[in-house]
Amino acid sequence: MKSSELWEKFITKYPAKAHCPHDAWAFGAQPTKLAQLVCQGKKTATTSGYLFYELDNEALPQVGEYNIILDENEQAVCITQTTKVYQTTFAKVDARHARLEGEGDLSLAYWRKVHQDFFTQELAELGEEFSPEFEVICEEFTVVYVA
Repeated sequence: MKSSELWEKFITKYPAKAHCPHDAWAFGAQPTKLAQLVCQGKKTATTSGYLFYELDNEALPQVGEYNIILDENEQAVCITQTTKVYQTTFAKVDARHARLEGEGDLSLAYWRKVHQDFFTQELAELGEEFSPEFEVICEEFTVVYVA
């Protein structure tokens, strides 16, 4: 289903939300797998590189915003609402946030490994190098509607 179709279903059920800010996006790595974890309620957080928002001249996530989560085929699978956003360095992301990301064995070690690999690859494409001081945006959310 297209993101616009899912949003229409959502606001039909919750008409007061019709004018709320929302955006549609997919996770950068394994979009379908991660979208499924979100729908199952296992993944309630994500981490993005601050630099990528700057380069794309994109606004940072805001508490209260709605997100239409897409799979790898750009099909809408659910809608989340952002509940918390904070900026920190990669090195300062804690075990709580890693657990909320819902991936692998839920450990901070697993989180660091897969996220360092992802950010290293993304930065290399820009001619940049990864560092533990890399600025990240941590976002927490709750699922409010499933397709």
